[in-house]
Amino acid sequence: MKYSVFILLSMLAANAYSDNKPLNVSLADPAWDGKTVPTGQQCEKFGGTGSTPLLTVQQIPEGTNAVVMEYSDRTYQAMDRGGHGKFAYRVPQSSSTVDIPSVTGHTFDLPKGFFLIEAQRAPTWDKEGAYLPPCSGGKGNDYYVTVKAVKEVDGGIREVLGETEVALGKY
Repeated sequence: MKYSVFILLSMLAANAYSDNKPLNVSLADPAWDGKTVPTGQQCEKFGGTGSTPLLTVQQIPEGTNAVVMEYSDRTYQAMDRGGHGKFAYRVPQSSSTVDIPSVTGHTFDLPKGFFLIEAQRAPTWDKEGAYLPPCSGGKGNDYYVTVKAVKEVDGGIREVLGETEVALGKY
């Protein structure tokens, strides 16, 4: 009986996740090609003044009122899954397309419309802030951003409505 309940719960969880709509997200700045992190977009420790790339998000599901960005280093586990910073941008609920502005690294001063979910996890490695630009020293680490269309209530994520991953490049 316990095994049957486990299977049923697993199927329900998988079904709930599969209802997420795929988002169409593109890097809107031509300097970001998804293969190599552009020169100067690394952290201050390695001579950069990095910012997040401009993003265009399309096919935003109905009911979305915020878009979450989770910046990550797939190569270094401690900085994967949003280790370089997690924040969201509020969007009008009727939006099907939105341009997400760039966020400057090494600061907690987010542009209008953004709110912080989790600051980057390595403030003693370089400099603290909401976003840590790529900071591997050019070792070829693989950077990406997970973009989620969400239903946000009072700064908390109530429901993920759509999701995709975008390669930022290697550094």
